[in-house]
Amino acid sequence: MASLHDGGVGDPDAILLTTNEMATFVADGVLVFPAVVPDALNRLVLAELPSLLAEKLAVLQGQPPPGGVPPPATGTPFDELRCGTAIAEVLALPRVRGIVHSLVGPGARYDHDFVHHLRAGHPNRQHLHPDAIVDSADPAFDVQLFYYPHEVAAGGGGTRYVPGTHLRRVTSTTTARYQHVVGECFHAGPAGTIAVFHHGLWHAGHDNPGPVDRWLYKLRLNPAVPQVRLWDTSDLDRRHNPPTDHVFAAADPSSVAAILRRTHRWQSTDASRYDLVERIRLWRHLTGDPGYDVDRYLTRLDRPGIDLGADGG
Repeated sequence: MASLHDGGVGDPDAILLTTNEMATFVADGVLVFPAVVPDALNRLVLAELPSLLAEKLAVLQGQPPPGGVPPPATGTPFDELRCGTAIAEVLALPRVRGIVHSLVGPGARYDHDFVHHLRAGHPNRQHLHPDAIVDSADPAFDVQLFYYPHEVAAGGGGTRYVPGTHLRRVTSTTTARYQHVVGECFHAGPAGTIAVFHHGLWHAGHDNPGPVDRWLYKLRLNPAVPQVRLWDTSDLDRRHNPPTDHVFAAADPSSVAAILRRTHRWQSTDASRYDLVERIRLWRHLTGDPGYDVDRYLTRLDRPGIDLGADGG
C-alpha cells in the first residue's frame, strides 16, 4: 500500500489512506481496520491497561496518579504520547501513523485518552452520543481511535455506532432517546482491530454479555495543520469527479461521488440528500477544491443571483 502523498511531508513509512478510504470516511464517519496490531503487542497492552485505567481514575478524582507519572498534557504531539509503553508501540505502527496523518495531519495533538473496562456479564450501557462537539458547522474535525486489544465476538456487546450520523448537528441529549436505530452497528472483530471515528459520529458503549472482561483504549486527537490532501493522493485525479457528475446524467460508478451518494438504512431518500450536501462540503474542505460537487447541489446553491428585470418574475 502506498506510503507517499502530495508534498512528501513527514513520515515515509506511514501507510496512508487511499482516496477510496477517505471518501468512505466522509460518507460513513468511520473506518475499521481489523487485526492491525500483532497478537504479542495486544497481550502487552492488556497487561498494561489496568494500571493506565487506575491512573485515569486517580486524576479524575484529584489524586496523584499511581507511580507518580501524570497523563500526557493536552496538546502533546501525537508522536510523543505514552513513551516507553506498549500503547506507544501501537501508536507507532505504520498503519496507525498513516490513519492519523491522513485524517488530522502531521503534528496531530493529544486531546485526551481513556480506558474503558466492562466486567464479564455487566449490563451497563451508554446512550447514543457524539463526543464533545464544539462547532459541528466547522469542516475541521477531530478523530477518535478505538483500539480493541482482544477479540470481540458477534453479539458480545461491542461499541454501538450509527454510520453516517457524523455530520448531523445534534447534542448528546438529543440523541439519547434513540434506540434500535435501523442500520446501527455493534463492533465485532479480531484482536488488534483499530476503528477511527469522526468526532461527531453517534456511538455508545454497550453491555457485556460475554464470559470475559472487555477492554478498549480510546484516543482523541486534534489537527494541528489544515486537513487538506493529507492522504495518498496518487489516485485522486482519477477518482475525483468533475462537478458535472450527476446521477441522472453522466454518473461515474468509480468516482468519489458514487461513494458520497451512499444511503444508510436509517436515512430516508430526502434526508440522505441533505446529508450528501454536508459530505460535499467536507470533501471540498479536504481536497481544497471549492468547485467540487455531486449532482450539482452546491453549484445550484452557490450560483449568483439572476436579475430577471421588471417583467421577470
